[in-house]
Amino acid sequence: MGQGNSAKRTQTDINSFLEKEKEQFIVKLENPLRQNAGLSDFELVRTIGTGSFGRVLLVKHRTDSGNEKIALKVLDKQVIIKMKQIDHTLAEKKILQALSSPFIVKLLYTFKDNSYLYLGMEFVPGGELFAHLRAIGRYSEDMARFYSAQIVLAFEYLHHLSVIYRDLKPENLLFGSDGYLKITDFGFAKRVKDRTYTLCGTPEYLAPEIILSRGYNKGVDYWALGVLLYEMTAGYPPFFADQPIQIYEKIVSGRVRFPAHLTVDLKDLLKNLLQVDLTRRYGNLKSGVKDIKEHRWYKDVDFIAIYEKKIEAPFIPKTDKENYDTYDEQPLQVATVDRYPKEFTEF
Repeated sequence: MGQGNSAKRTQTDINSFLEKEKEQFIVKLENPLRQNAGLSDFELVRTIGTGSFGRVLLVKHRTDSGNEKIALKVLDKQVIIKMKQIDHTLAEKKILQALSSPFIVKLLYTFKDNSYLYLGMEFVPGGELFAHLRAIGRYSEDMARFYSAQIVLAFEYLHHLSVIYRDLKPENLLFGSDGYLKITDFGFAKRVKDRTYTLCGTPEYLAPEIILSRGYNKGVDYWALGVLLYEMTAGYPPFFADQPIQIYEKIVSGRVRFPAHLTVDLKDLLKNLLQVDLTRRYGNLKSGVKDIKEHRWYKDVDFIAIYEKKIEAPFIPKTDKENYDTYDEQPLQVATVDRYPKEFTEF
């Protein structure tokens, strides 16, 4: 009886905490971070990533005596316009600057010039979960539990703010020096009150309702959580094929084959996350994320202790070595005239 009251009180505390976080988020959303730096403020260390819209540079702030490193995401305006990604790019900056979670990368600086948009984020030194998972093959269920619990907490926070993430995958999860995860790349994040219809994300991680253009909401993030959990514990994703169209057919069919080594409890959780029927998918039901947090696979997980980072991480990355690939360095060519003065006024 006492335990039930304690659990209720804890849930009340969590709800109260999330409400306060929502208030702060809305204030920041309505008063977004404006240009607070310039390219000349930073010294280039090296390129640590490339993407379809630009690159990520590891830089140091010239005036910072503490030698703090920053991951500077450089987005090419011309490419953004060509690929019709203006709205996604503006949303990424607006949402990211308003977020505050131990499991989400922090946006520290934002500025632009005639050719590029810049997002200066905290540098997360441990590298991608993708690289670590590939190196060891697959995670034990205990490791997967520890990592996935952090994603569950991040989603609980985001969804309370009416933000859907839409891009969960091992490449977008970075290891901090403490062995805890941080979610990065909010290019597809969107504040959605009801439902949205955009086709975006990574083929293997797309929920059936995205593929079928039926309109969707936060349920897509919980489907992706199921895909991630499966990939972490199996060593490969549940739906894969040579061509995206074949992957989509498998996803929509909803048929999942589980490796023999997965426990009964994990299989049960996966079946409830990789559930094509939205009225039965965990995270999307009346109790929301509670159905996931109270599932028997998580029975020994203290989510509050994980939030407070009181649990020892199963793996601590070596941050004295390079955990990011090496790329050819290309100097940024900044145009003398801004060809797109109107499109990015909100940035």
